[in-house]
Amino acid sequence: MQAAPARLALKDVAFHHGAREVLRGVSLEVRAGEVFGLLGPNGAGKSTLFSILAGLLPPAAGRFWLDGREIPAGARALRAASGIVFQSPGLDGKLSAEENLRLAAAMHRVPRAEARRRIAALLAGAGLADRAREPVDRFSGGMRRRVELARALVHRPALLVMDEPTTGLDAGAFQAFWDEVLALRREQGLTVVLTTHRPDEAERCDRLAVLSGGAVVACESPDALRARVPGDVVVVEADAPEALAADIRARLGLPARVRDGAVHVEREAGHTLVPRIVEAFPAGRLRAVSLRRPTLADAYLALTGASLEDAAEVAA
Repeated sequence: MQAAPARLALKDVAFHHGAREVLRGVSLEVRAGEVFGLLGPNGAGKSTLFSILAGLLPPAAGRFWLDGREIPAGARALRAASGIVFQSPGLDGKLSAEENLRLAAAMHRVPRAEARRRIAALLAGAGLADRAREPVDRFSGGMRRRVELARALVHRPALLVMDEPTTGLDAGAFQAFWDEVLALRREQGLTVVLTTHRPDEAERCDRLAVLSGGAVVACESPDALRARVPGDVVVVEADAPEALAADIRARLGLPARVRDGAVHVEREAGHTLVPRIVEAFPAGRLRAVSLRRPTLADAYLALTGASLEDAAEVAA
């Protein structure tokens, strides 16, 4: 039996900003019903790739397929099949939630009677039915984000494409947003592609394309990526982390790296390393030593040598 074609496929996609290569030969496949993440810090190229998928930027090179059929970059077919959620807010704050969705439905030529039914169902699913006629500038950030999601889905796309969708949301709003996205995937078979630099958001994905310097350096499940980090991660906090990392490398021969203001050491049986580090330095040199399992942030660091929190001079 022949496997179903990928919902979306890209091959050798490139983009240049002047002389700088922003995307270098990006190839990937997104399966139908999959939540697929593009993981990387600012400058990795993920938002440029989002802009190409959203039809906002033309690539310098590359081929594209939708459900097994090759299409030109920025094709109307891809735009029609996609719901887009931008990182920056795009709602009209003076309009109600219902009016924002009605405008989107009209742009996609959804018949009025059908639009009314869809809008009512989408706002009910977002928990906003009782506030459908309020101006959205009265809504919290999490509520506005749920309206943006509903607006992206009003024409019933097969593919949802999102750029850093939970930026600025608190923990409760983050969880509510993802509960809704995963329910849509489960109930409707929606395919989701998103960019993110957040390890907790990346954990919601079935697979992740790890982007660094405009290229895909790995494409695996979150579990497989975390498995690339051997053993445990020992985290050492001190007033001068760079100097401490150098001392740990020199005295103990360990691959110590600084990330987020603390020294990180990856090691099998990390619990045996903690007393060695504590005993190697005088009292007062170390503020705290802790042990944890690897995260996707650790996996990104192991794969690229860079932190997910790093910001490039030119965001992409």
